[in-house]
Amino acid sequence: MPHKYLFRRATPDDADAIRELVHAAYAKWVDIIQREPLPMRTDYRQAVTAHRIDLLYDDDQLVALIEMIPAVDHLLIENVAVRPSAQGAGHGRLLMRHADLLAQSMGLPGVRLYTNALFTENIRFYRRLGYRVDREEPFLDGALVHMSKRV
Repeated sequence: MPHKYLFRRATPDDADAIRELVHAAYAKWVDIIQREPLPMRTDYRQAVTAHRIDLLYDDDQLVALIEMIPAVDHLLIENVAVRPSAQGAGHGRLLMRHADLLAQSMGLPGVRLYTNALFTENIRFYRRLGYRVDREEPFLDGALVHMSKRV
């Protein structure tokens, strides 16, 4: 039976579910960077009003989300999180395509994101989707990798 996917814009009522999903998705990185990644520290009650967070449901189950911030000349992807039990099923690609289409619908020429330099599997994933590394910058005890792509 085919999957039924649904995107829905998050509201403040979704903050607890968002926090739970983000904590599950980012838990694997804690040992690698020796601290909680910033998305694990975010106040999602505030974020859902300040940013655009779209939730992805697969057969009525919340499996992933994407947090975005429109700017004058690009759409910034602030956070991409996929529930560990749903990883590898194409949800990340679906989220990233969703961001591309949103940027296009807003008349924005590109999408940008940043990630921890130690999240090498994420960097490889973004490169496969056409993102290029723009720069690296020191951040806390490591580095951030800034990436972008035209849409």
